[in-house]
Amino acid sequence: MVRLEFEPASQSGWRAECHRIIFGHTRRDERIFDLILIALILASVLVAMLDSVAEVDREWGDWLRAAEWTATIAFTGEYFLRLAVVRHPWRYARSFFGVIDLLAVLPTYLSLFLFGAQHLIVIRVLRILRVFRILKLSQYVGESSELLAALYQSRRKVLLFVISVISLATIFGAIMFLVEGPENGFTSIPRGIYWAIVTMATVGFGDIAPHTVLGQAITSLIIIIGYGIIAVPTGIFTASMMRGQDRSIILPCPRCGLPEHAADARFCHRCGERLGKSD
Repeated sequence: MVRLEFEPASQSGWRAECHRIIFGHTRRDERIFDLILIALILASVLVAMLDSVAEVDREWGDWLRAAEWTATIAFTGEYFLRLAVVRHPWRYARSFFGVIDLLAVLPTYLSLFLFGAQHLIVIRVLRILRVFRILKLSQYVGESSELLAALYQSRRKVLLFVISVISLATIFGAIMFLVEGPENGFTSIPRGIYWAIVTMATVGFGDIAPHTVLGQAITSLIIIIGYGIIAVPTGIFTASMMRGQDRSIILPCPRCGLPEHAADARFCHRCGERLGKSD
């Protein structure tokens, strides 16, 4: 079934034919259009990447900018054509793909007023998501929905975890500021917090390092804590995924909002509210 924002504006004529080619994915010409579009997207992203290399820009800058503007004009025309052939242009413009299509053309125009904005055209790579339609991989969208649902269900635990990590980083950052001091690179508490986050994440850039014995001992403690912290988000997410796959779980209680009940439960085991419809 065609989504509402993608419905054709007419059932016949050039708009219907353009709609079929642009939004279809089964016939040969429809697939060719999508493949050409993806090739153009990849080429424009490559141009943006090359343009950021100083040596390449000095020698080929004019050609790269010409190619960039050519691609942008083509994408702009395609975007307005998509709006012209759908029944609800504003609804399509607000949809996920509509927003991505718009963001794909804005950076080049912004570069007329904001220097360097043209490099943001790498966002066009998001349009490669259309490959799911071309390769008939739409079934994987359902799998991604399960992942998003698991993240949403575990949002409170994840938020608590993030707050805990920030609190620990703040405490250890302040301690290291007092223990090491500006002479050892800990010039402020925010600088200490940055060091604590990098250390707990076991990244260890090495730009700041403790020099005192006490500071090195605290660092060892933070590293050990960091190894334990790394496993927490994985455990939270895995538990949410397992609950999502458990077919014995039904809708939350309408009164208290308790999210989990056995499939054969008739009353909420927290507040006693009847679950579902009365027999």
